This record gives sequence, structure tokens and C-alpha cells, in this order.
Amino acid sequence: MEGDNSRDLYEIFPHIVTEDIIIRRIVDQDADALFEILSNDNVFRYLPDFLHIREKKELEEMIGQFGGRFFEERRWVLAGICLPDKPGHVIGTAEMFDYDARVNAVEIGYRIHEGFWGRGIATKTVGAMVRYLFDEIGINRIQATVLPENERSKHVLLNNGFQREGLLRQVSYWKGRGLVDLEMYSLLREERRITWS
Repeated sequence: MEGDNSRDLYEIFPHIVTEDIIIRRIVDQDADALFEILSNDNVFRYLPDFLHIREKKELEEMIGQFGGRFFEERRWVLAGICLPDKPGHVIGTAEMFDYDARVNAVEIGYRIHEGFWGRGIATKTVGAMVRYLFDEIGINRIQATVLPENERSKHVLLNNGFQREGLLRQVSYWKGRGLVDLEMYSLLREERRITWS
């Protein structure tokens, strides 16, 4: 079920601007701010260890690969989240991955700097990604998985109209945790909220 304006997710790197947030490509100058996020154990409390960076040099080497994974591998969008009053300062990451053109579905995720928790930024980020994926790309299904104990992320998804589909038992292996259960949430284009601005 594709809309008239459907296009491939990997055609153009997302640049999403709303009243409240900006989602943009990560550049070399973001290394310091990004390291603060990706080296923070609290940020990864409910996330897989993937991208949990211990050394800044490791991150600096990886930043150049982020674009490659988008343009060459066509499998992962890792973008920076900024506030409109400081568009050069990354306060989080927005992710779109596991895009399946046949099913017309994609999975999303995010990480927010601990100093910005509790301000509704995650909810606004998910809302911005949802609008972009439905309106600009023509995606039909957006999904996200969360650990059962991650109440904040579940709240973020529910606030954006996602529905809980169920529990996936021992579905993934996370370094440091072993096998984990994940809850699946999804939103279909036909279910989108009419009231979104």
C-alpha cells in the first residue's frame, strides 16, 4: 500500500525540521556532543550495547561510516537530534533501520542525552520520524521494540499512537544481558492521528 509520493528510504538522507526539533545528518563536528551521549551508561540502560562507545577515538572513526551505511549499504539511518535554537549541537540520535521495501515497513529507535530527559524530546522525535516516514517516504508500517521494563519508551510510543502487538520471548541476544524479551509496538499509516500538525 504505497502512496503517490512514495520513495525509497535511502534516496535522500533525512533532514527533518519541526517547530520543536531538527533531525539531521551527523558530521565530524558532532563528535564531542555525540560522545557524551554514546558513552553514558544510563542512556544504554534499556538499549543494546551496539553503539555504546568507550573511547572518543573509536567514535571519531565511526562517524565517517554512518553515511556509508546509508548511501552504500542502504540499511541504516543514524541521524542527530538538535533543538531549533542550537542546530549545531546534537542532543540525541534518531534511527531508522531494517527497512523492507516489499513489506513497506521500517523500524525506528532513538537515544537522548541524559541532561534532556523528561522534556518530551523523545516523543517529539518519534512524532517527527513518523510524519516523515508516512508523508515523505510513503511507509505503511513503522515498528519499534522495547525491553518490557522500559516504561518511558513504551509511553513515548503510545503517546504517538503506536499499539502494543505483544511480547517476543527470548528474541534477541544483547551483550551483557544474554537473551532478552522484547515488546513489539507498531503504527500503520491508516491509523495515524488526524490531529497531528
